[in-house]
Order: sequence, then structure tokens, then C-alpha cells
Amino acid sequence: MKNARSFPPEWYPQSGVQLTWPHAQTDWQSTLDQVIPCYQRIAQEISLRQKLLIVSPNIDEVKNHLTHCDPANIIYCEIPTNDTWARDHSGLTVLDNGQPVLLDFQFNGWGLKFPANLDNQITRQLYDQQVFSPIVGYESRKNFVLEGGSLESDGEGTLLTTEACLLSHNRNEHLTKEQIEEYLQVALGARCILWLKNGYLAGDDTDSHIDTLARFCNLQTITYVQCTDSDDEQYEALFRMEDELKQFRTSEGKPYRLIPLPMADAMYDKDGNRLPATYANFLIMNEVVLLPFYGLPQDELAREVLQQAFPNREIIGIPCEALVQQHGSLHCITMQYPKGVLV
Repeated sequence: MKNARSFPPEWYPQSGVQLTWPHAQTDWQSTLDQVIPCYQRIAQEISLRQKLLIVSPNIDEVKNHLTHCDPANIIYCEIPTNDTWARDHSGLTVLDNGQPVLLDFQFNGWGLKFPANLDNQITRQLYDQQVFSPIVGYESRKNFVLEGGSLESDGEGTLLTTEACLLSHNRNEHLTKEQIEEYLQVALGARCILWLKNGYLAGDDTDSHIDTLARFCNLQTITYVQCTDSDDEQYEALFRMEDELKQFRTSEGKPYRLIPLPMADAMYDKDGNRLPATYANFLIMNEVVLLPFYGLPQDELAREVLQQAFPNREIIGIPCEALVQQHGSLHCITMQYPKGVLV
């Protein structure tokens, strides 16, 4: 019997996308002049096509940055925030007998690494302020730590994730792998969970979120980061991850169509630490795919490769050099909502 609950894939028709805006009390304080233009560009691309939900402690300040966006397509909500990683502190939308329900999981700063007391409250406050459509349900899931960037869904009951994240300390260490699987089956309607044991990007502080490594593009296709330089510190882990992906099977028992994305040239912060630049951190929208660019020779190749996975969507490159300085990228700062959620 098919589960009445399903977790829509990113390519499912969307009503809009959320951004949580950077401000002087976030880690972006010293680089606001660099990161805000990135947010402006992403906001413009979203609001041209879909609703844009913006969360910020100071909405008037944000409005001054969005004078080139269509105000009719933007929903503003004033809420205190710690940081800006909407992918991980936002609610996850499931469909329960076709009706959208927001699941509000515990967000604890990626395993207690960073303050998250304010961000952990955002979804509840959005719901209480009636930002979402009246048909949208709400479930508090604060008994379970889960970030949106740690899961990929094909919409048909298969989830893709990493053991390094979901089985890490300071998240749900009181639960076994089997208990976590059971929880995801109930909460998200999962029927099959594909666990990656391998996969690693230097500079990543999410414990290997799947959205930095491998992504569902449709029921049969996974794009993933491929490393071909055996001298690269990431080579062994990514090579083993590639081998695991080749062993995975679809719900029909067939191998996935695997599309390797190029490895970005090594990028470093001002202290010489490597940054987790990845082309897997793209955002699928209704008509387009927003792809992070890093000012590197591989940018255009990544666009060409990703076009193979999305032949009917335009691939739009967004300069994200500023985002990766805080160890994240384009997908990490966005959260899409399925149709019917934002009105």
C-alpha cells in the first residue's frame, strides 16, 4: 500500500523560495558589501518567476536592496535570526494525502557548532504569522535534528543522504541507524534510504551534507561531484563515493544515470583554509536552475554538464564567491516551497 505521505522532489512545481537575509549580526558582518550583491541577484532571479519569501530582522533595510525586484512577488517577514542558511533552518514540506504540511525539525547549528536559538524558531514564527496558505498544516518535529541540506528526495519514496551527517554526534546520537530510518519513514513517507558512507569536501562544516556532493535531477538521474586529480586531498573519499553511486539502484532495480560534475579548482579563505566550492549546490526552480559560479575555468563546463540533466530548463550561473567564504553556497541559502504553500 502506498504511503499517504510523500516528500516532494525539488523539481516538483513550486510556489516560491525563501531567503533569510544577511545582516550585521551574522557571520557576514565583515563581508556584507560582497555578499549582499549575491543575494540581490538570486532574489531578482527568483522574483522574476516565483514568489520570494524574505526573512530578516530589518525588512526596511532589505527593501532598499531590492528596488529592481517586482514587489508584488515578494513576501517580507520580520523575524530575529542568527544566520542565513535557509536550507537548513527552514521547514520541510511533505504532502499528506495531497495536502502540504510543514515539518518543523530541530535545527541545532549543524551539531552544536554554531548558535541557532533564533533560527530554530523561524518556521514556527512564519506559520504563526500566517505567511503560508491556510491549507498548509504544521507539525513540530523538535524531537529530531534534521537539516534540509542533508536529504535528497526523488518524490517516490527514495531518499539519498550521508552517514557522516545523519549518524553524527550532537544530532540524534541517541538513535540507531535503524531507528533513524524508521523515523524518516513515518515523517517523510520514505520507503528506501540510500546511504552514502563516503564523500567529503575540505572546509565543509555540515558533516557532508548531500547537497554538496550528489543530487537527484529526476527519478533516474543523479549528478555528483567527481574528482579526477589523485593528488587532491578529496580524491579518495569522492572516488569511493562515485563507486557507491554506481551500486545504487532505482525503485525499478535499474542503475542510475550518473552525470559527473567537474571539481572546482581549490579556493581558500584569507587564512589559507580550503573552501568547499561545489557545483552540486544548485537550486532547481520551475523554469530554471540556478548554478553557483566561482569565477573559475570550470564554471561554464559545469553549466554545460548540468544542462544534460535539465534539458528543458535554462541554467543560470550566479557568482557565489562571497557565499563560499562562509563555507556554503547557493542551495544552502535557499528553500523552495511546493505549489500551494506560498500565495
